[in-house]
Amino acid sequence: MEGTVVAVVLVAVAALIVLRSGMRVVNQVERGVVFRMGKALPSHRQPGVTFLIPFVDRMRKVNTQIVTMPVPTQEGITRDNVSVKVDAVVYFRVTDPLRAAIEVQDYVFAVGQVAQSSLRSIIGKSDLDDLLSDRERLHEGLALMIDSPAAGWGVHIDRVEIKDVQLPESLKRSMSRQAEAERERRARVITADGEFQAAQQLANASRIMSDTPEAMQLRLLQTVVEVAAEKNSTLVMPFPVELLRYFDKAAKHFGSEAPTTPAAPVPAPAPPVEQP
Repeated sequence: MEGTVVAVVLVAVAALIVLRSGMRVVNQVERGVVFRMGKALPSHRQPGVTFLIPFVDRMRKVNTQIVTMPVPTQEGITRDNVSVKVDAVVYFRVTDPLRAAIEVQDYVFAVGQVAQSSLRSIIGKSDLDDLLSDRERLHEGLALMIDSPAAGWGVHIDRVEIKDVQLPESLKRSMSRQAEAERERRARVITADGEFQAAQQLANASRIMSDTPEAMQLRLLQTVVEVAAEKNSTLVMPFPVELLRYFDKAAKHFGSEAPTTPAAPVPAPAPPVEQP
């Protein structure tokens, strides 16, 4: 009787040990791919507690979180023959754990290699201005180039971004001189445009003042008021030219109205006298 009880206890303990060895826990951010006798089962295990057949099943956990992978700096020559160094970052995640575990040996390494080759390819197809200003289009092209082979591995590329574009020092100096010359050109154009507008306004003002001489007097008085506001001890008043013109016109007017006196008659010369 005691031997039977001991045997039952041993069998129960062995069963618990076997069950414990076959129990696995899959985290929320993981999916389990089960290989039974070396053959992958068609469905993967969801997060939680799962049981495997001891000594028969083997499970591989695949992380489904978004992976942020920096792409090392790649050196290339743009389409307009400029040597640049570009680095980027790739955001991707596993959408099919079964393919990620079977189709490719290391999907992270594979995505990294495809990203490097795609980045070098996109550098050769783009101009320098596109790398510096039109990055959104380049990001979309890079994501499409990387996502094409990655889709067969059960990996989806969420986003690809170019982080930095390193230019040669000589090109930086040339671009700096070009930008400085462009700013100088804009400054000169703005100054010339201001002078042109000021000349137009002065011409309009001169025409208005020539039609109405009183405007010059009003402008003179306004200038006097502005100068007096500075609290100067001495104020020099220029003699207005209009007043001189007024006196000139008055002199001409009075000169034309003055009476003219008749001239004295000139005696006629005496006839010559003949001598005998």
